[in-house]
Formats: sequence, structure tokens, C-alpha cells
Amino acid sequence: MNNYAGSSERYETMKYNRCGRSGLKLPAITLGLWHNFGGVDAVENGRIMLRRAFDLGITHFDLANNYGPPPGSAEETFGQLWRQDFSAYRDEMIVATKAGYRMWPGPYGERGSRKSMLASLDQSLKRLHMDYVDIFYSHKYDSETPLEETMLALDQAVRQGKALYVGISNYGPVQAREAIAILRGLGTPCLIHQCHYSMYERTLEEGLQDVLEEAGVGTIAYSPLARGLLTDRYLDGVPADSRAAGASVFLGREDITEAKLAKSRKLQELAHQRQQSLAQMAVAWVLRRGRVASALIGASKAEQIDDIAKFLSQASFTDEELGAIDHILRGDAG
Repeated sequence: MNNYAGSSERYETMKYNRCGRSGLKLPAITLGLWHNFGGVDAVENGRIMLRRAFDLGITHFDLANNYGPPPGSAEETFGQLWRQDFSAYRDEMIVATKAGYRMWPGPYGERGSRKSMLASLDQSLKRLHMDYVDIFYSHKYDSETPLEETMLALDQAVRQGKALYVGISNYGPVQAREAIAILRGLGTPCLIHQCHYSMYERTLEEGLQDVLEEAGVGTIAYSPLARGLLTDRYLDGVPADSRAAGASVFLGREDITEAKLAKSRKLQELAHQRQQSLAQMAVAWVLRRGRVASALIGASKAEQIDDIAKFLSQASFTDEELGAIDHILRGDAG
């Protein structure tokens, strides 16, 4: 057992944003455990990162049933560290998990059936050593399952006391609108939608954000750093110890194009003019309009969390800066 006490100053600098029209506030930065908390990773490094995040006022921790590798191991790591370090702080933490992507063999180990969703949640709670999660997501839309069935599973999770709130992730505008309406009719409002959003991925702006705002549903953006492309990680080549240099299926050398790197270098110049790092500016940009409640980041070491948290000292943009960013992203000459 480790004797960890959270910093007494943990709430002094972090900004907390209301999630949609709910009463829940989320930290401007959420720590995701998609990578670097699996069974192949060092538990002690995970401990250092979780402690540092909490000390900075990052109270929201995002998981899914299949995070690892191997699948499930990120929840196991988090559950171990929660019992050892954070159990006294359960009421100060927002813990989220998801179900929908493939988790175990056979027809019930994936997708959005009531059987799959609720069985997955039960497994997640065992790995987390928790009685409930704060947010339970449908991780993706399942065209093979009636949407009513998936939403009924989310509603049942809340009524069973296994989740406080429910959300959806990776749903398009039409699917999201329907899911939100079904949940509202069931009496279990949709709290949040988790979507891919960054300077390089702006599909959210093509109708989905309007649907969410109209319904009062909050937004959390994953991969705001474009999996490292909006940091200084790859600006001078692919480091040997980087994700792109390894066997990652989420970012390969072919994704790091010279055209995109040229844009990132120009964006870094603008960030330096703003006296911040490219990563800090990328997170600030995602949150710039107040339409996104939290930016969901990943990290491999505590220093990265420290760096990104400093974006709060320069979180706003002038119209000229936003225009320059759009100019760079369009690849306009000049």
C-alpha cells in the first residue's frame, strides 16, 4: 500500500467546464488510458502519471473495456492503482468506461446488444474494483443492433446503480440525434458525446456539434494532438522509441506525411509567438469556443501532462490567430 495524499492545491489552477446542460463539470483536460497503461507497460510509470494528473486537478479518467494491450489490462492497472492510491478520493473522481468494440471471442464480445453491453460493464467493474462508474458509453454505433436496444442497455446500467451517467462515442449526427431522443424518452438523458476532434480532424463541425448543443449534450474531444502530429514529437523525423516507429495500428510512418509536417512546423511557429508549445496550442484550440467541455489527452510520461496543463495560461485566441491557423491548415500559399 502506498501512502499517497493529493496536492492541497489541486483545484487552484485547473478550469472546470459544465458538460452540456447537466450539473456535472469536467476538467478542461481529461487523462485517457487508451495507451501506456496496459499489461505491457510499467505500472509504476502509470502510477506517477495518475498521481501527477490528479495533483494538477485532472479529475476525469477515461477508459474502455478493450484498452491495453492486452484488452482489459488498462482497467486492471487503473483498478490496482485506484485501490492503492486513490480510494479515499472516489467522490472527487470521474471514471468512465465504454463497451462496443471487440473484447472477447464469440458473438457477445462486441457490438451493442443488451447482452454485450451489460456483460461488458460487469466485467469492467470487476477489473476496476468499483461498484459503479461515473460514465458508461456506447463506444460506437452498431448497425446490426436496434438503437433502442443499445440505449435500453445504457438506461438499465443507470437504473441498476452501475453507472451515474451515460454517453455515446463515434456516432454521426443522425445516429446521435436518434440516440439522444431515445435516452431522453427513457428518462436517462445522454450526458456526453466523445468524438475525434483536432486541427486535423474537424468532422465534429459538420453538423454533429449543432445536434449536441441543441440537445444540451456535452462534448469531449479525443486525440486533440492528432496522435502526436500536433506536438514537437515528429517535426524532425520519427524517433526510434515513438509509436509511429513501432507496431502501432493507430499511427504509422505513412501517416506522418511531409505535407502535414510542414503545416505542423508552421503551427509550431505560431505557438511560439503565443509563448506556448504546439501541444498546448492544439489543446487550447479544441477548447477555444467553449463548445467542447474537455480535451482527452494521452501521455507516456508525467512531464507531458505537466506541459499540456500549462495551456491554461494562454487559452484564448485573437481573431487574427484563428485566421492564421485556418490559413495554415488549408495550405494556402504565402
